[in-house]
Amino acid sequence: MAGHMKRDASLKRDASPSAVSCCGVGEANRRDAIEPARCAEIVPLLPYQREDVESESRFRWNCWSRQTGKSFTKSLRRILRGLARGRTQIFLSAGERQSRELMAKARRHCQALKIATDYYDNRFFKGLSIKQLEIVLPGNVRIIGLPANPETARGYTGDVFLDEFAMHREDREIWGAILPSLLRGDGELDVASTPKGRSNMFFQLSHNDRFSKSIVTLPEAIAQGLDVDAAEMRRAMNDDTLYRQEFLCQFLDETTAFLTYERIACCADPALVLYDTPAELSRDTRELFVGVDIGRYRDLTVAWVLAREGDALVTVGLFELAAAPFREQAVEEFGGHRVEAVQLTLALKSQMASALRILVEAQRIRIPDDARIRDDWHSVERSVTSSGHFKLSAPRREGSHADRFWAAALAVHAADTARGPAEHMTTSPLQFARAGTW
Repeated sequence: MAGHMKRDASLKRDASPSAVSCCGVGEANRRDAIEPARCAEIVPLLPYQREDVESESRFRWNCWSRQTGKSFTKSLRRILRGLARGRTQIFLSAGERQSRELMAKARRHCQALKIATDYYDNRFFKGLSIKQLEIVLPGNVRIIGLPANPETARGYTGDVFLDEFAMHREDREIWGAILPSLLRGDGELDVASTPKGRSNMFFQLSHNDRFSKSIVTLPEAIAQGLDVDAAEMRRAMNDDTLYRQEFLCQFLDETTAFLTYERIACCADPALVLYDTPAELSRDTRELFVGVDIGRYRDLTVAWVLAREGDALVTVGLFELAAAPFREQAVEEFGGHRVEAVQLTLALKSQMASALRILVEAQRIRIPDDARIRDDWHSVERSVTSSGHFKLSAPRREGSHADRFWAAALAVHAADTARGPAEHMTTSPLQFARAGTW
């Protein structure tokens, strides 16, 4: 029997105390901790999942396709390893939402295995405004869930799981923070992710011979019993490059990307709060700049709103429309004195894109931490035409043709070309020399 008993504002009991003896997990003696083979009888595992759970490797690198159960498998593995070793387990996820989802999987494993737990969900990491989730297992074995941050990586001693490590911001700083403590403290490290290009630590670790490695593509997982329709996934993705990355575990070269995932991630702010309506936006007293990429046919119409904060631009609004009449989307509603109609020539597109890229590289623009935005911005590719000219292009997918990228670039253009009152000065008549050719 499993239930919830409230002790105080921060503590929840996930299972009855009698459940501890059912699993053979004692506080004073861990020799009878749950064996992975026994666990597999309770929690159904596919062969590749069972192989990972039962692995004795100290350092483990997993490159698994989407929808193959990375977080499900790894959270179970770390629970069992934590009980067997009597060590704290630190789960570092890309953001708070991902951290909550991962810890929810860990709690469900504990309930299925009848492991008594205490759960804390209102603590903050010391010195930082970062939410810390915690599950306390028998023997005072703790599972701590945190959004990834170099400071959180340094804050504890224990074994570590880096969940979706290719998506982590500041991944090099995180790697530099955790590795020394793991080497000194006989710690274990699991690193798992789907690929996200080659400009990150997850890709570099694929060549690290200290790690045992597991690569599972979607077709391989299906061959081992995963109940997923690969053909339907491919049709739904409607983008061969993304399918190869997300489901075939291919580390695609980012040399053709105008903005790499790594650079985009450095500007993504999970704490960013956007206005929901134009009425709320109108009450903002800062200097605002709006870029609108108008979709006349199949594409989205996207309005991107930036506010100036010092030498940086901060996203404060993002509005997306579909199938709105063109006359309702632009000059007629706001007037030509406030709206600049921009004809996107190749030269101007290159200029605007370059201005946005300069801000991204200098980390002087803050954007929402949203996978749709990352993929949209990353979809813009650079190439050189046969005549030697620089060219930007993007495939059309999911109703977008890099519309979010161009809306943001237009907003940056508005900030760079903001008009002020006309100024003039009077001078004496100009004097021209008669020498030279006229």
